[in-house]
Amino acid sequence: MSVLFAFFHHILAFTLVSTLAIEFVLIRGELNLSAAKKLQFTDTIYGISAGLLIIVGILRVVYFEKGVYYYLHSHSFYAKMAAFVFVGIASIYPTVVFLSWRRLTKQGLAPIVSQVQLVNLKRVITFELFGIAVIFLGAAMMAKGV
Repeated sequence: MSVLFAFFHHILAFTLVSTLAIEFVLIRGELNLSAAKKLQFTDTIYGISAGLLIIVGILRVVYFEKGVYYYLHSHSFYAKMAAFVFVGIASIYPTVVFLSWRRLTKQGLAPIVSQVQLVNLKRVITFELFGIAVIFLGAAMMAKGV
């Protein structure tokens, strides 16, 4: 069962990274109706994968890996969790923006996005990708007992 949950954990982590990479590419292109709908869909998958990643991660810590004691005494674990929280908090902004487009995209209209909002979206998504790299560093450190 441990292997299966490790597999799920990795699939969800790579899904999260993939969706964020798609958002990174889409937000840099022309923001037409098609791109807006893709961003909304991709962000939904991003949120679902993040939620499931939390659930599977908790199950792994409690039931399927080294045990709660090991993780609660690991500085790398805390760094990884802190990075995950920061990425999660940062992801609220793009999600709120993409959700605010829903009325327009349902009417077949592209959203109107100010230059400031576009720059902020790009910065936040870039920050999220950097945060994901920190999470992977924390995971590698945990795997090596650092």
